Amino acid sequence: MNTIDAARRLAQLGQIQEAQRAYALVLGEDNTPAHRLEGAVYILQSGGSYKLSYTALLGLYQEGAFRDETLEIMTGAFYQPNVRALRARYDKNCKALAKYPYLFRKDFLPFDQLPIQFYPYDDSGYLPFHREEGRFDGYVDVKTPVVSRNFFADLDKPVLAGEVFSQYELEYLHDNVRPSEAVGRDNHVYLHYGDWGTFCAWLQVLDFRPLLKSRKFVLLVGPELEHYPINFQDRFQIDYSKYPVKPVSIREINRLIWHAQLSTHNGGDFFNEVFDDHPNLLTNTSLMMDSVEGLVSKFLGEMARMGSLQEALEHFSSWRPELIRELFGLKDRTGKDVLVALFLNNAAAQPDYSARIVPAVFFQPHFENIFYSLGVTEEGCVLPRSEQADQARQSPMLQGFRYVKTFVPMRRPTTSYGATIRFMVDGARRKREEWEAGQGEMVSVIQDTLFCYILNRSFMASREDRLYRDSRLVRFEDGKLNPEATFRALAAFLDLPYTGSMRYCSYLGQRMEGPEGEGAGFDPGSVYRTYDNYANDAERRLIEYYLRDVYEFYGYGFQFWDGKPMDGAEIQRLLGELDVIDGHIRETWTYLCQAVDEAEKIGRPVPPEMAQARKTSIQERMEELRESRRRIVEALDREPRFVDGQGQPLAMMARLEPVPELLERPLYR
Repeated sequence: MNTIDAARRLAQLGQIQEAQRAYALVLGEDNTPAHRLEGAVYILQSGGSYKLSYTALLGLYQEGAFRDETLEIMTGAFYQPNVRALRARYDKNCKALAKYPYLFRKDFLPFDQLPIQFYPYDDSGYLPFHREEGRFDGYVDVKTPVVSRNFFADLDKPVLAGEVFSQYELEYLHDNVRPSEAVGRDNHVYLHYGDWGTFCAWLQVLDFRPLLKSRKFVLLVGPELEHYPINFQDRFQIDYSKYPVKPVSIREINRLIWHAQLSTHNGGDFFNEVFDDHPNLLTNTSLMMDSVEGLVSKFLGEMARMGSLQEALEHFSSWRPELIRELFGLKDRTGKDVLVALFLNNAAAQPDYSARIVPAVFFQPHFENIFYSLGVTEEGCVLPRSEQADQARQSPMLQGFRYVKTFVPMRRPTTSYGATIRFMVDGARRKREEWEAGQGEMVSVIQDTLFCYILNRSFMASREDRLYRDSRLVRFEDGKLNPEATFRALAAFLDLPYTGSMRYCSYLGQRMEGPEGEGAGFDPGSVYRTYDNYANDAERRLIEYYLRDVYEFYGYGFQFWDGKPMDGAEIQRLLGELDVIDGHIRETWTYLCQAVDEAEKIGRPVPPEMAQARKTSIQERMEELRESRRRIVEALDREPRFVDGQGQPLAMMARLEPVPELLERPLYR
C-alpha cells in the first residue's frame, strides 16, 4: 500500500493523528498536485499543523496547480479570519496620518482597493499577495530585529531612507536619530515611498501611530522627493538654529554594538583600536566582563542606599556630577543604565552631542580565557558549552539594549591557537616568577587549549539567540590585508558612517604607531606568523580536520591537513603526538605540585584551588586528558548536528564580505 492509500485508509478509520502523519509524508514526497492538495486540505480540516498545510497550498499556487482552489482555501482559512484586524489597523493609521503635518498627501485608498493583501502566516509574519498580478511575495516579518541597510552612511544631511516597510527599522530610526530641537538643525528622518498605493497597503501591518508624536518623520511620496530636505523655516516657520544643543541622556542610548570575543588572540584589540576614536560611538578600554558586572552590581546596590542626591554626589565623587544626578533620578534603574553611564563617564570618549544620531555603546566583554566543552543530547546532537560565552549572552546589561548589532572577529584557528599558547606560556612563567618572589597569589596551569579550540563553536548561533540575530563574522586577515574594503563593509553592516577615524588605530583617542613588521596597526606582519615553537603539526592538523567545515565556510585554506579522510588509527596516532601542548601542561602542573609542597613546608598560605588541584597527580591528570580527548573525537567523528541549550539548530554566522572594488590585495586563503 502506497502512502496516499494508507493516509486515506487511516482517515476512513477515524485515526486522525495517524492519518495526519501519513498525509504529511504525502506532502513531503514527490506526489501529484492532486494528492498534495488532498493532504493539505485534510491536515487543515482535521486540526493538524496549519503551517504544513499553508506551505503546501502556497507551493501548489506558485506551481500553477489548482490556483483557484488553493487561493480560495488560503483566503478562507488564513486571510478572512484576520481581515477585521488588518482593516482596523489601516483605519487607525489613516486617521493618525491624516492629521500629521509632514505627510503631504491624504487621499488614502479605500481598504477594498488596496493593491496588496496580507495573508497572516504566524504571530508576526505575513505573505503579501499582489492582487492585480495574482502573485505572492515571500514571507515577511515586520518585527524582525535586523537593520538591513546603512541608514547612517552619510550624516552631512538629514537621514533619507526609501521604502522602509519594517516596523523594527522604523522604530530604530525614530529612536536613534536625535530630535531637531536637540541638535539645533533640521534632523528629521525623511522617508520616501515611490508608490502611494503600495505605501497605503503596508499601513495594514505597520503601526505609525506611536512614531508620529515626536514629529521626527517627514514622509515623501513619489515626486515629492525633490523637496528633500525641506526648508522648515520657510515652510513651517520653524528655526531650529535657535535651539541649543542638548547632551545625550542615558536612556536615549539604546543601541549596542557588541564586539563579541570568539576566543583569545583573534585580533579583538585590533578592531577596538580601529573603532576607538569613532565620533558616533561610546568606547572604552578593553573591559573584563567579571569586573564590569561586579562594578555595575556594586553601583546599583550603593545607589539604592543613597538617601538624597547630595549624598549620592558625595559618595560617587569620581563620577561626572551630571551623570550621578541623572542616575539618581531614574526610576527602575537597570544594569544597562549603569553600563551606559560608565561609558559616558569615560573622559577619553566623549560623544559629539551635535551629531545627528545617538551614539552607540561599543563594547567587547573581555575574558582572560574562554573554555569550551561538549555535551551530547538524548537525540545524539552535540551541545557546545562555554561558561564565558553564556555569561555574555545572558547578561542583563547587554539584554537591556533594544537595538543590538554583533560582530565577531575570527583569525585562522591554527594561528590563533599558537598565539594563545605563547601567551599562556609567558603568563605561566611570569606567575611562577611572582610566586617565587613571594608576590603572586596563584600559579597558572595551562589547560587543554588544543581541544578548547577544536570544540569552539561560538561562530555558530541559533536564530533565536537575540544577541546574534543581527551578526557578522569578520576575518582578522581581511582587516589587516584589505583594511578599507573590510572596514567600509563593517561600518555599513553596523550602520555607521565610515569616518577618517577608521583609517588609523588609536587607544583612548591617541593614535598608535608601532615598528613595521610587528603587527601593530594595519601592519600585516601578524597575519603570517606561524608560532612554530608553540604548536606542532599534529596539533594543527587536528584543528584543521575537526574544524574543516569552519575552514571551508569562512574561506581558509588548509595548511596541515591534506583534505583526505582520516580513519581511527590515524587519529589515534596524532593524539599520541601532541608533544608541545602536553609538554606545557606537564611542566605547569609539575610546578604547581612542587609549589604547593614547598609552601606547606614553610607555612605559606596556599589558595584553595591550588590545594585542590594538587590532589590530582600528573599521571592522573594526563590520563584524564587522554580519556576526555577520546570521548570528544568519538563524538565528533559521528559528524553530529550542533544545537543550543533549547535544542535549536546552530548555524554558521554569515561572513562579512569586503567591498570587492576596494580590494588592495587578493583575499586571504
